[in-house]
Amino acid sequence: MRQLTFAVHDYDHVRDVFGPEVVTEGIELNQLKLPVEEIFFRFIKFGEFEVSEHSFAKYVSLVSKGQARGVAIPVFPSRVFRHSAIYLPSDSPIKTPKDLEGKRVGIPEWGQTAGVYVRGALADQFDVDLGSIQWIQSGVHQPGRAEKVKFNLPSWVNLTPNTTQNLNDLLLTGAVDAIITAHPIQAFKDGHPGVKRLFADPRAVERAYFDLTGCFPIMHTVVIRHDVLEEAPWVAQTLFKGLDQARARSVRRMLDATASAAPMPWIFSAIQDSKDLYGGGDYWAYGIEPNRKTIETFARYCVEQGVADRLMAPEELFFSNALDAFKV
Repeated sequence: MRQLTFAVHDYDHVRDVFGPEVVTEGIELNQLKLPVEEIFFRFIKFGEFEVSEHSFAKYVSLVSKGQARGVAIPVFPSRVFRHSAIYLPSDSPIKTPKDLEGKRVGIPEWGQTAGVYVRGALADQFDVDLGSIQWIQSGVHQPGRAEKVKFNLPSWVNLTPNTTQNLNDLLLTGAVDAIITAHPIQAFKDGHPGVKRLFADPRAVERAYFDLTGCFPIMHTVVIRHDVLEEAPWVAQTLFKGLDQARARSVRRMLDATASAAPMPWIFSAIQDSKDLYGGGDYWAYGIEPNRKTIETFARYCVEQGVADRLMAPEELFFSNALDAFKV
């Protein structure tokens, strides 16, 4: 039995892979439940875990540079539309995305996956000139946050680190005109009257983005360390199968109308809305083909923004043994 440590957030659609409900032949998994920021830092910098949840942007970047610590399988535990990640002062003159041109915009990292998607959407959906914006980098709640990957940024990127103030304070003091962050600033979470989102109804704008691009943003993937795959390439297919079974079990739980699987009203209609978005199909499917449009769009964003050094096809990003599954 091969023992592997898997660092991953405590997702309902991943949880069963660690229990008896899902069989991972020949593998015994040890789960580490850690904040995703810590998981990314420790795996990218030190390669501490055999299997790790991984920022999709940083993975694409590292693969393009030949520096990735492992190879991903096409499993996507976190997917989020990110139009809600743009925050403004409540009295801001910024009313539309185009109004961000020429402004100062704070970000936690240039290579944060959410930020890559937001910038891509601003350009694709609203024709925003990203090169006109002055980008200010700092931590959401702690100043001095640094990039985990070194990028070869294009000449149009005007990026300045701020090592003395965090994004929360930069926005409240007017040092920036807006911020883009996956992790909401504390002022917004506290209901501060001086902070609002750019889009009052982000869901409508996100639906329009999906209709335009066919892209349901992938935030994270799962990476298996090189040494594991060199010794036991079969691990990739086994983990893919196990994680896909765990995902399917979670979906069945959510659809069971006998009892609520999550503390959320109208959960069944929300799931049906999501299925309708995909024409009645599986909106959270793993694998390349159901997600090709999203992966190709994101790979393009990474190259355009200097996060990746070259454009890669989806097949270049994932371990070959996990691209196809047997059928009976």
